[in-house]
Amino acid sequence: MNGKTLTLIVCGAIASCRLFADVFPPDSWPAVIKPEATVHFVSVDDALQPPSDTWTKSLTVLSGGDQQTAKVALSGRSGLKVLGSYLNTADSGFRSWADEATIDILVQVYGDDAILGGNGKPRNYNFLIGVLPELAAPVGGQIPLAAKNQKWNWYLFRIPNGARPSDGSRFVGSIPANAQGGTQFGGVNGGTIRTEGVPNLIIGAIAFGQAGAFGEPGDYTEFAPPDVCDPEPETNHAWIDFAHETTEHMELLNGGDQPTEIVTGGPAGDERRAARAVGLYMNVGVTDHYLGQSCNDPRAMKVCVEFFDDPALAGVRFGPEAFAADSAGTPGFYDPLRRYTLTGSGAWMSVSWVIPSVNLFGINVVPLTAGPRIVFEGAGRPLVSRFDLAVFRVSPNTLAGQDPLAGCVEDPLICTDAYGKFAEMDLAAGVLDGLAPGSSGGDQVMIQEESGPDNDRRPSIRPAMDDGPKGFAHIYMNFAITNTKLGPSTQPNAQLAICATYFDDPDLKGKSFRPEVYQSDRNGVSTLAFTPGNIAVRLEGTGRWKEAYFQINDMKFLGVNQGPQAAARFVFDGKIHFSRLRYAVIPPCGDNAGVNLLQECKQPHVTLVPDASGSVKVSWTAQVEGWSLESTTDLVNPDWQPIDDPETVADDRRTVVTPSTTVARFYRLRN
Repeated sequence: MNGKTLTLIVCGAIASCRLFADVFPPDSWPAVIKPEATVHFVSVDDALQPPSDTWTKSLTVLSGGDQQTAKVALSGRSGLKVLGSYLNTADSGFRSWADEATIDILVQVYGDDAILGGNGKPRNYNFLIGVLPELAAPVGGQIPLAAKNQKWNWYLFRIPNGARPSDGSRFVGSIPANAQGGTQFGGVNGGTIRTEGVPNLIIGAIAFGQAGAFGEPGDYTEFAPPDVCDPEPETNHAWIDFAHETTEHMELLNGGDQPTEIVTGGPAGDERRAARAVGLYMNVGVTDHYLGQSCNDPRAMKVCVEFFDDPALAGVRFGPEAFAADSAGTPGFYDPLRRYTLTGSGAWMSVSWVIPSVNLFGINVVPLTAGPRIVFEGAGRPLVSRFDLAVFRVSPNTLAGQDPLAGCVEDPLICTDAYGKFAEMDLAAGVLDGLAPGSSGGDQVMIQEESGPDNDRRPSIRPAMDDGPKGFAHIYMNFAITNTKLGPSTQPNAQLAICATYFDDPDLKGKSFRPEVYQSDRNGVSTLAFTPGNIAVRLEGTGRWKEAYFQINDMKFLGVNQGPQAAARFVFDGKIHFSRLRYAVIPPCGDNAGVNLLQECKQPHVTLVPDASGSVKVSWTAQVEGWSLESTTDLVNPDWQPIDDPETVADDRRTVVTPSTTVARFYRLRN
């Protein structure tokens, strides 16, 4: 022997002996399935049929509220796209899983950015199971980076079906006696198993099965490679200015079903050269693949149109219509309800839209590339003096996170006085001006009662906590925006200032509260967003009514478990009372740009105490930023000087410790 070892692997006829994982085609079930197993499934386009009588079509993907989905078509197949944050699947045969310790979840998923985390890396997939108040959210696995191939893929998740503490029954398969909410299919919100935090995820099929019904998770590690393509360029903005006859790699199309003409018009004194659609559509193409190629990944795109708001065309609507959803040119369609309606102001105006997941293949633009096509409704066509298209790049592109059209807003009326900027609920004064206590029920039962110090008792509201019905912690408060006081829900994200007047109860010292969950528009999709925990206000126990300021810069007034409009839901860890709540929208544009009607609430709460070492410790609330500490020894002729001692942040307080002096010294915070 020469010392070498020969290893011989023999599989013979053993079907389960597989040396390498396969790439499973999307038009049939994976080759490793077990037809004899119990499986419940749904195929969006009904292309997949049961291989045996034990495979049944008993699943339904729900849609509505925060689990909204929409039909899409990609690469020759139909799918459902998650428009909210959750994919909730109802199983009419859910009781079949009552004795199964493990449930396998097979998903046919489209391989785009949505399968990964926000950092572009694989993420955990959590599946919410059980019914309120007993829930579990086990991790089912991670879809590998290789599945981001712009193709349909199969992937297998596996979750434990554990036992609930109250009666020992399994989370999936039964409904316990203490169940609350929409539990008809053994889960939350009308479903059975809910996939958590998956905005924009696209599925073609989903199946629940016994352990091993679809093979093993290790069978699903190989995926078809993506098409070969040049990387996305370091560009993100193309435009054409008809008025000045200049362009950046863009041209107006004129032919087929999208004829256009060049005319001159506009208000007296500001007439311009402009483009006008002759038919229903206006389309512009990008030349020289300036923004990339159709084989590049779809990206969110922003369209900005400068147009003449002709008084004679008031009521005419226009906006993005069709766009390419994939490199084959499969059309996607933008929500027609988000088209802009001319008001007839008689001025040149700009309006924008953000369209998620657009491919550069375009609609009827070959050999050029393009974003969405514009459609017009009503009699007459407005003049367009300029058209801009921006691509929202993602990491590692050097332009990631930039919006070159940030100054072009989706609703120009937010720059005017058309919408209210202030709403107030003052229970002590009996004022409900566009703001009121929300719906008290479910997991957010609230109690209205008097509170405060003996010399300043006020009507107020607090979370019920253990005073509410059993089954929920009741740690939330919600408030309704009434009469669309701050404008319609269709407006873009608002910069919202919040001022809460609360009782700083000595018995609740150390307890805290903050606005927590809200809805926000992210790249054209409304989804749930959460504030960081460090903005919470912690009670100091002064026994006085105090004010707390918060600011959320990307607020949609869609509400969370509260309609018809709401901002953020508050979360508490104590029975903290609010007597007053105020909202103010800070306009991003117009004559009042940057004006904050709650600026006075933004003042920090300051404490000054001698330190044990003889120094002076000055601290103020951490969530109020932009303030610096100064001191002087003379208030008659003050010479305020900045304190250079280091600032620390701990326990929701900013603190500066400065040495004491032999002369009197005065301190102030300056913004």
